[in-house]
Amino acid sequence: MPIEGVRLIEPKVYGDERGFFLESYKEGDSGQTDFLQDNHSYSREPGTIRGLHYQLEPAAQTKLVRVIAGAIYDVVVDIRTGSPTYGCWQGYILTSRNFRQLLVPKGFAHGFCTLVPDTEVLYKVDAPYRPELDRGIAWNDPALAIDWPFPQPVLSEKDGKHPPLSQAEIHFVWKEAGS
Repeated sequence: MPIEGVRLIEPKVYGDERGFFLESYKEGDSGQTDFLQDNHSYSREPGTIRGLHYQLEPAAQTKLVRVIAGAIYDVVVDIRTGSPTYGCWQGYILTSRNFRQLLVPKGFAHGFCTLVPDTEVLYKVDAPYRPELDRGIAWNDPALAIDWPFPQPVLSEKDGKHPPLSQAEIHFVWKEAGS
């Protein structure tokens, strides 16, 4: 079942013998117009998982994610209480060659696993990082049963300590589209 609000964006790529050109972001194209910060992550090892992260209000973040080097398996988890897809997840392959971008709205936990060495990910956010509102969900929560491509990933100490969804602090409430 598609998860409402998550959007896979495939920009037009114009190529010729010199290479290519694409508009990686254009205000309004993603439905998001108030990004205020760009973040850049580099992961040396394949199988590196970053996530599953989210921030509580008033600093919840919408993210626009793209890969500029390498490849990731990008995962979103619906954590909007009352949503018909609460606790459901979807995974997407984003690479530097397929140019796909993923719009991750507020109310979703987000994480990714690198598929190849030396992967670089850029993402725009519409709220600054606030460590006191930073939260996460266990990457290996058995209730979510995310099908990660590496069973023994490389994790940060912080990402290895996140609680399962059933114990996570969540304040997002689902609102039906149009309401």
